[in-house]
Amino acid sequence: MTATALDPRTALVAIDLQKGIAGYPTVHPFAGVVANTVRLAEAFRRRQLPVVLVNVALSPDGGDALRTRTEVRFSGTRPPEFSELVPELGAHPGDLRITKRQPSAFFGTELDLQLRRRQITGIVLTGVSTSIGVEATARAAHERGYNVAFASDAVTDVEPSLHEIVMAKIFPRFGEVDTTDALLALLGR
Repeated sequence: MTATALDPRTALVAIDLQKGIAGYPTVHPFAGVVANTVRLAEAFRRRQLPVVLVNVALSPDGGDALRTRTEVRFSGTRPPEFSELVPELGAHPGDLRITKRQPSAFFGTELDLQLRRRQITGIVLTGVSTSIGVEATARAAHERGYNVAFASDAVTDVEPSLHEIVMAKIFPRFGEVDTTDALLALLGR
């Protein structure tokens, strides 16, 4: 699990670091995931590289929710602040904001368009959850030809076994996996 390089035009994409998810019991503490994401975001901003903050939200009537036959559904009422980014993330006015309606930050959003217009060829992914939002976004990024890197200490999940399997078996198929410190060192080259 070693990252070898970051493209000169790389964006940070942070998935679902929002108030409604902050209280979930996760494999790695949510606060640590946010803190490492903030470290990366500050470094990307200093280099004038895009920081993309993604949240998941549904309309108040739930009309835009998927209605597929699955055993696990995301339904029910959510508090109004559920989709708000955690303030610790320190969002800046120049950050790109993407609201998604399902796991992938690419599907049904303008993420790909915004990255391509900025001539981005690589992304670093952080966020929640490893096995759903981060994985779906990584898969879509890989399919679109982006070079993907994962900050291993800036992603987490509520399911320990899924987190471990995705980190060890799935993420290496879509990109390179390394720590925040290692990715910061590559960014500084």
